[in-house]
Amino acid sequence: MIRISPVRVIGPEGEQVGVIETHEALRMADEAGLDLVEVSPEARPPVCKIMDYGKYKYELSKKEQRTRASSKQTEMKEIRLGRSVKIDPHDVQIRVDQSRRFLMAGHKVQFTQRFRGREIAHNRLGVDRLKEIAEKLSDIAKVEVPPRVQGRAAQMILAPDKAKVDAIKRQLEKENAAAAAEADAKADAPAPEAAPAPETEAAKSEP
Repeated sequence: MIRISPVRVIGPEGEQVGVIETHEALRMADEAGLDLVEVSPEARPPVCKIMDYGKYKYELSKKEQRTRASSKQTEMKEIRLGRSVKIDPHDVQIRVDQSRRFLMAGHKVQFTQRFRGREIAHNRLGVDRLKEIAEKLSDIAKVEVPPRVQGRAAQMILAPDKAKVDAIKRQLEKENAAAAAEADAKADAPAPEAAPAPETEAAKSEP
């Protein structure tokens, strides 16, 4: 219920009706078969619009869903490179591949390389590894926070480079479309005729 009067009213087509008493605005909405919705309650006088309230709630819900989806796209993912710089190169590559999937999906990635025992004295090894990873992913990502040592760990944050990611996605779509077209062409092609069976010696000797 709208308790304040008067209110500033916007018509169903977005036209400015003006400042009128609330009961008059309600009457106008009722005559139009619509609702009087308070869209800016903090304004003085409050701003109300004559509209379909059900449709308004639906549009708000869709907007919230898009906002949540957008926030998920910028979610921070963490990739840990183990508790020691002595990590197998194969394991490093597995983490690079995993982070590539995150970046292609629009997420930022924080890499963490921890140091064990006396490794802290050689933390440059961890920083160099992070730089190598950044180079491997430079085709789709940019360095947002460069490698740096914090306590007993080195960290780095990569963010997806939207232009590069979009370019790769377009290329993949073209390749997939070409592969699908080639598969369809092969499926539609007529099957080759079977070659006649060679005559046997017995058949050749018959008169």
